[in-house]
Amino acid sequence: MAPMLRLYNTLAGAKEAFASIEPGNVRLYACGPTVYDAAHIGNARPIIVFDLLFRLLRHLYGPAHVTYARNVTDVDDKINARAAERGISIRELTDGTLAQFHRDVRDLGVLMPDDVNVPGQPPRFVEPRATDHIAEMAAMIEGLVAAGHAYVADGHVLFDVPSMPEYGRLSKRPLDEMEAGARVEVAPYKRSPLDFVLWKPSKIGEPSWPSPCGIAEPGRPGWHIECSAMSAKHLGKTFDIHAGGIDLIFPHHENEVAQSRCCFGTPVMANVWMHNGFLQVEGEKMSKSLGNFVTIRQVLADWPGEVVRLAMLRTHYRQPIDWTLRALDEAGRTLERWYALAGDVPADQAVPDAVLEPLLDDLNTPAALAELHRLDAPGALRAGANLLGFLGQTRSEREGARVAASGIDVAAVEALIAERRAARSAKDWAASDRARDALTAMGVAVKDNKDGTTTWTVVDKPAP
Repeated sequence: MAPMLRLYNTLAGAKEAFASIEPGNVRLYACGPTVYDAAHIGNARPIIVFDLLFRLLRHLYGPAHVTYARNVTDVDDKINARAAERGISIRELTDGTLAQFHRDVRDLGVLMPDDVNVPGQPPRFVEPRATDHIAEMAAMIEGLVAAGHAYVADGHVLFDVPSMPEYGRLSKRPLDEMEAGARVEVAPYKRSPLDFVLWKPSKIGEPSWPSPCGIAEPGRPGWHIECSAMSAKHLGKTFDIHAGGIDLIFPHHENEVAQSRCCFGTPVMANVWMHNGFLQVEGEKMSKSLGNFVTIRQVLADWPGEVVRLAMLRTHYRQPIDWTLRALDEAGRTLERWYALAGDVPADQAVPDAVLEPLLDDLNTPAALAELHRLDAPGALRAGANLLGFLGQTRSEREGARVAASGIDVAAVEALIAERRAARSAKDWAASDRARDALTAMGVAVKDNKDGTTTWTVVDKPAP
């Protein structure tokens, strides 16, 4: 029997003991990228956090008993505008942006479908694209119209929000207050200011598909219906956990709940709703106007992905995080110490209870990382770190990779070390210092051991 896992449920407003709907079958959905531009560092937070949740669930229930769906939005107003701006096709834009996203998150130590899916067995990690699920969206839209929860108006199909009395339950917003406080310019074809688009006409040059509900002109889906259709297809009409950033609670997730429940007649869409907090850069909201807008790829140009991952997990996922160079520097030093301690020792079979228990308490990563700091047994340290996505290499493998990536001439390094050793033996300290300075200029740090030997490592690029 799996140890007790407790998760904070936005729907309940409290931490609850987790139990899957189907015993031995856990289903998790997370909102993924909208592939119109390079993902920024704020986008990395939910990807890393819910990758950790996926890893933890696989550890608790077994790899064959957890299914993870992380969608890709590849039809959207921003996508259309960016493709037109660059003078390329929408498919060319989305394919290229998705490929870059995959490179970015893989470098952050995030599991990918190829890492977990076994040929010949049902996939346990799927990455559905919206444009591959238009038929499922159309079927849901027609079902909502037939059930009286949506209506056709001026070539659009809109969800009738007042038809669902429990609308606002997830975001804790009463329906009458939302209606009174609506500040958007209301389209004349809307029955209520809160009604949202399920389907809309496509403009010239935009992607389009045959419209549902007897609408003659081709069109395309609204954003919210995409996740409802994809989650239902891959995880079922009701599933265990739906995850995403706190900014998605309203309106996106609230609208997902409304669509799915009203279409399928279910009491909930997902039993547990998890949301990660906002990210700031050096204490300020990230924005291009402030000049602190940073993409994942830009961060990875200066810091190893493992360092970025650790800096991200040092803060509890529900709390806001302040993204600073100091945090990255501290994470880098921590990983250097862990790799030195773990060496080439394989991981223990069991994850230390001291590390696992905080993770069972709503992914308390600060407490789990504090326990990792206390471990001095190499095998236990590696086992605990592996669960969180760290120490995936031995120290020798890591050093070999760093040397290969640096392009450093190993023979030249060894020659300088021998030269320095001879100078020290002759007490020629000036010559010894010159050799060390030459090594430092190459990006090499040397360490003289008590047994008289000298070891060397490649120094990671310093912070800008």
